[in-house]
Parts: sequence; C-alpha cells; structure tokens
Amino acid sequence: MASKVSNRTYLDYNATAPLRPEARAAALAALEAPGNPSSVHAEGRAARLIVEEARAEVAKLAGVPTRCVTFVSGGAEAANAALNPRFGGGTNAPALDRLIIAAGEHVCVLSGHRFAPSAVERAPLRGDGRIDLDWLEAACRGPGLPLLALQAANNETGVIQPVAEAAALVHAAGGFVFCDAVQLAGRGDCEIAALGADAIALSAHKLGGPKGGGALVAARPDVSLGEPLIKGGGQERGARAGTENVPAVAGFGAAVRASLVGLRQESERLLVLRERVEAAVRAYAPDAVVFGERAPRLPNTVCFSAPGVEAATLVIAFDLAGVAVSSGSACSSGKVAPSHVLAAMGAPPALARGAIRVSLGWSSSAADVERFAEALAHSLKRMRSTRRMAAI
Repeated sequence: MASKVSNRTYLDYNATAPLRPEARAAALAALEAPGNPSSVHAEGRAARLIVEEARAEVAKLAGVPTRCVTFVSGGAEAANAALNPRFGGGTNAPALDRLIIAAGEHVCVLSGHRFAPSAVERAPLRGDGRIDLDWLEAACRGPGLPLLALQAANNETGVIQPVAEAAALVHAAGGFVFCDAVQLAGRGDCEIAALGADAIALSAHKLGGPKGGGALVAARPDVSLGEPLIKGGGQERGARAGTENVPAVAGFGAAVRASLVGLRQESERLLVLRERVEAAVRAYAPDAVVFGERAPRLPNTVCFSAPGVEAATLVIAFDLAGVAVSSGSACSSGKVAPSHVLAAMGAPPALARGAIRVSLGWSSSAADVERFAEALAHSLKRMRSTRRMAAI
C-alpha cells in the first residue's frame, strides 16, 4: 500500500498511520472467527489464541512478560485507566498523593486522570520542548508520593523526552511513572526497561494497526494498575472488563510484528525523508522556525511555522493541493487551535498559530516529500502574492 489515496499524499502519520497490509489481513481473518475469547469451546479457544498471540507480540515490543499486557481501546483509555491514586503500589500500599503532568502532554493525559484538581501539578518544559528536570527534582523533594505522567515523544513536535532520567528522580522519591509511548512505538526503542517507566500506553493505529485497539503495559507483574476503569466480566485478568476486540487486537499484533522488522533501517530511512522536508521548508520559507530542532526528535516528525502564515490557511492550501498535513494534534475534534505544547515551550502566540506538523511513516516515499515541497512553494507564493495585492 502506498501513502497516497487516489492522487493524494498522506503526511499525517502522528494522527493515524495507514493500515499495514499485514494488519488488515490479520483483522479480516479474526472477523471470520466466531468464538468469544472467554468461551471454553473450540471456537472460543481459537479466538483466545488470536488474542494471546497478539499479546505476545506487544509484550516483545515492550520487553515485558505477556501477563503485563492489558488490551484496551487505545492510548486515551490507557491514560484514563492508569492515572489514578492506586497506580503502582497495589491495594496494601499507600495511595499516591500527587500527580505531576508535563505541560506538553496529550490532552488525554492532561484531562483524563482520576486525581483531585488540587493534587495535580504541571511540570514546565524548556524552550527545546523537554521537561525541566531541575524543576522535577525540586518537586520530588516535596511531601507525598508522586505519580509522573511523561510521554516518550511529543505528538506535535516529535521531541523525545528524557523519561529514564525523570523516572530516576521520581523513583528516588518513592513514586511511579506512567509514559504515553504511542508515538515512539514502531519508530524507536520502546522497551519499558529502556524507558524506565512503570507502565506505558500503546495505540495500534499509530503504527499501522486498526483504530480502536491499544494496550496498557506494566513494567513488571507486581505493578498495580489500580482500580479498573471499566468493570464487568473480569476479562483481561480483571484489569479491563468487556469482550476483547479480537479483530483490532489481531491487527495490532500484526502491526507490531511488522514494525519491528528492520526498525533501525526504517528509522534511518525516515530521518533522510525528514531532513528533505526540513530542507524544503528552509528553501521556501527561510525565516521558518522548526520547533524542538535542538532536542532529540522522532525521525519522522517536523513541526514548523513560517512567520505571518496562519496554520488554518496553510493546512487548507495543502489539502487543496492533495497533501494531508496537520496543525498539531488531530485529537481535538478536528479543530485548529493554538497549541498548548508550543505555548509551554515559550513560542510566541503568533508563531504558534502558524504551526504545521508533517509526519511520515511506513509507506512514505521521496515522491511524497517532493509533492509536499511543491505544494509548500505554490501555497506560500500565492499567499505572499495575495498579501502584496492587499497592501496596494
């Protein structure tokens, strides 16, 4: 499958990746399986096998035992389930007192927790988009047990966070760390041991699986996920009730397996394409700002702003030219609004309003980047011409 739909070029992988052929085949096969995974007859056991094979693939990605993987509907549900005062320590451990959320987190983390508002603190970002570790170190010396929510990589800028360093500070204070790793999975090292987190969230559709599938993954069997968000029949070892979405789970497992093949080479390929995107931005908008460019970033993500250009106008211009890009996160009901991430990085409001995100993925090609460059050149030329005419 190419990254084009008819004559269009798709460059919005951080919103959702096109479905991988392997994931499509696995999901379709699972749709034909009639059994419920909780049933004990042959059909039920066949459905259970599909789920457990996928669980093994996700566990391999995260570097954990299979029993540490709980299937959920996606990253938002994983965050809502994990961010509760009973996370981490189990029923006999003291409840967590404080939730520290990095200021650039996804909205499902910012608003999807189960802590009282008075117990929540925002950890500031530095100008490069990374969490301020000095602030965090001081905060960890405060009273009470903390839970830190820190994403592995930002969905808007691609900036990679120092999760391991932050986790060391939090663990020294007796706390725990939840990491939104949906953007890192399939693009970098996503093993929990390397990240240093106590649990991570994964989402199938970010790496080429079906929408509506994901996982909440604990680092160790003794890490408690707290009181279940969804209660009922006791599925997923009592951590998440409801019959498993077998087609989504099957497609998720297949997408994970495909993403791990040649991962290093794929990251290098995407980095080359990203550099070509940035070169085009520099060529046609020399005064453009690339957000987070001095920090470690995902190899697939460019977030830039050309002064004087509104994101809404440029996104529409790209769309009319057959190129799909984004103005930041695509998870806010399709609205185009100033980015809280860029605001937390200290970006001037006028510059933040012009932010465009280009995100590449498994089927992106050099031809896609060429078409992006052509659309950018044409759109900026037309906008500048319109402004000159208006000024006459």
